[in-house]
Amino acid sequence: MYPYIDSFLYYLQLEKNASSHTLDNYQRDLFQGLDFFARALGKPDHRISPQEINRSLLRAFLADLQSRGFSRATIARKLATWRSFFRYLAREEVVPASPAGHLSSPKMERKLPRFLFVDECRALVEAPPDDTPLGRRDRALLETLYASGMRVGELVALNLDDLDLDRACIRVAGKGARERMLPIGSCAVRALESYLSAGRPALATGSSGEALFLNYRGERISVRGVRKIIDKYVNQICLERKVSPHVLRHSFATHLLDNGADLRAVQELLGHVRLSTTQIYTHVTRERLKEVYRRAHPRA
Repeated sequence: MYPYIDSFLYYLQLEKNASSHTLDNYQRDLFQGLDFFARALGKPDHRISPQEINRSLLRAFLADLQSRGFSRATIARKLATWRSFFRYLAREEVVPASPAGHLSSPKMERKLPRFLFVDECRALVEAPPDDTPLGRRDRALLETLYASGMRVGELVALNLDDLDLDRACIRVAGKGARERMLPIGSCAVRALESYLSAGRPALATGSSGEALFLNYRGERISVRGVRKIIDKYVNQICLERKVSPHVLRHSFATHLLDNGADLRAVQELLGHVRLSTTQIYTHVTRERLKEVYRRAHPRA
């Protein structure tokens, strides 16, 4: 199986422009399934052939995931990984047909995305001090996340030449190598100018390269590093809820729609391929309006 998995991952990287994060997830899902199949078939994983994995074995794998408490979304993703893998094997004529073809995905629970209110976002992005290199970096980083709505992976991948502060925009390489230009507001522009003039030069080392946001060692900041920065200031302003980088992305979209932005424009800014992905935010604004009504109307 391992040579087939390697060639499949190479195909995803070469022909589908899959990101390293996507490739890691695919590899993890395939190896997890392979571990289960090895136990079920009673043989070492390196001796399993694709022809031995049938529909009932895949169904047993999904049932095992469910019994171990995995969410429906995670189970659906792992099934999608195996579907893609067997589609590839069928195309390469390794197997006659995919055993995962007619397996139905778990019914997804539609959860509304969590977001911050405008005053909470303001308190968070304004929390870092402006008199230290790390404080300037943190302010610029938080302002950029909230001003652009970009994904945290897109943020950490930014390079210096992706910025065009004269035109107040940033070039972002999104999923599937789709590039888009994102506008940013005056607050983010000022924070970035301050960071570039008196923050980044103090952090940079000979190995910093073109990375925009650096950690205290002068290296490109990681996704985990961004999460730690957000946690730090969430605690500092005593915001009693869990805030991730994606919550700032959700807040960006929700606040735009609250203020009359067109749904398709928000779709473009977020880099969503399908409008249906963006439409979840219309549910957020409706629920928010209902909550405001319940609180404010005397006969609600």
